[in-house]
Amino acid sequence: MAARARPPLPKHRHTVLVLQGGGALGAYQAGVYAELQERGLAPDWVTGVSIGAINAALIAGNRPEDRVAQLRRFWELVSSGISFVPPHEFDVLRRTFSQLGTAAIAAFGTPGFFVPRVPPPMLMPRETDGALSMYDTSPLARTLGELIDFDRINAGTMRLSLGAVDVQSGNSVYFDNATGGTRIGPEHVMASGALPPGFPAVQIGDAWYWDGGLTSNSPLWYVLDESSQLNALVFQVDLFSARGRVPRSLDEVLERSKDIQYSSKTRFNTNRAKDDETLREAMRKVISRLPPGARDDPSVQLLARHARGRQISIVHLINRRNGYATAAKDYDFSRASMEALWEAGRADLRRTLGHPHWRHAAFAQDGLRTYDLLP
Repeated sequence: MAARARPPLPKHRHTVLVLQGGGALGAYQAGVYAELQERGLAPDWVTGVSIGAINAALIAGNRPEDRVAQLRRFWELVSSGISFVPPHEFDVLRRTFSQLGTAAIAAFGTPGFFVPRVPPPMLMPRETDGALSMYDTSPLARTLGELIDFDRINAGTMRLSLGAVDVQSGNSVYFDNATGGTRIGPEHVMASGALPPGFPAVQIGDAWYWDGGLTSNSPLWYVLDESSQLNALVFQVDLFSARGRVPRSLDEVLERSKDIQYSSKTRFNTNRAKDDETLREAMRKVISRLPPGARDDPSVQLLARHARGRQISIVHLINRRNGYATAAKDYDFSRASMEALWEAGRADLRRTLGHPHWRHAAFAQDGLRTYDLLP
């Protein structure tokens, strides 16, 4: 009963959920959201990249009372096998089953998500669709159409931002239902998760898009660049941990390098935001010491607008490595792994909200503060 008590509610103007990419590891994010909603902390803005974009669209594209159920439907659809999770003493056995399961997924795909191309791309004529990716993602288009109400998304009930990259320019692009001009559909969600060479690029208008994680696996920077006066509690949910032990096998080398590669942008964005906040504070102090006449200078006024104070709390939740993880953990769509990740997300948020410093994060204060309240 005590563990389920409602935590202090945020005093910020907005609550933002930021979802990193990470394939099958995205079940962790779904668990985090399920706990957020149960605790009365559901966001009004959700942004994601890759699998984070799919989770984000499932949240924004359903009524509040249906969101967790639809997330559950998706993750049960794309996962398979038994859901029993053995104790840690059997991690070696679980690792073996995980490796066998991911090999089967690589060979046969996963329901409602992707299937291998037949014949394979190396046997297809150059420049044809079948020659440009290993898998066909048309099952995902049908799944998104069944589970997501895109009319609700485009009505703007909840803000949704999806990160992708323009294949030709190499620039990061965000599809955002709050900026106008773009009606978000299944193709925008799929564009955000079109990771080559596994998945094909997605055409929208005259442009082609790939997975947003190619430029930045975290959409945090997009949120922080939104406004010079942003007042928000941000839940940053990462699927790869920057910290980890020295590898002890070749598989661990591959796994660790993947963790570092896909978590690096989060560290960069957070550090950049802290440096920017320090610069803002310095500009405010310098401007306050200027004589009144000098403050009317257009250049000074431009600096003053940029230096306006923000009230941002970033609460970081990270899917930590478990004892049976392999280099293929991001496409381990086994039911047992999905269940374990979902419950880990819920448990991590419970521990975060139970931490004494959660009260400080929930209270809006001037500046930008970051909290990682898990050991």
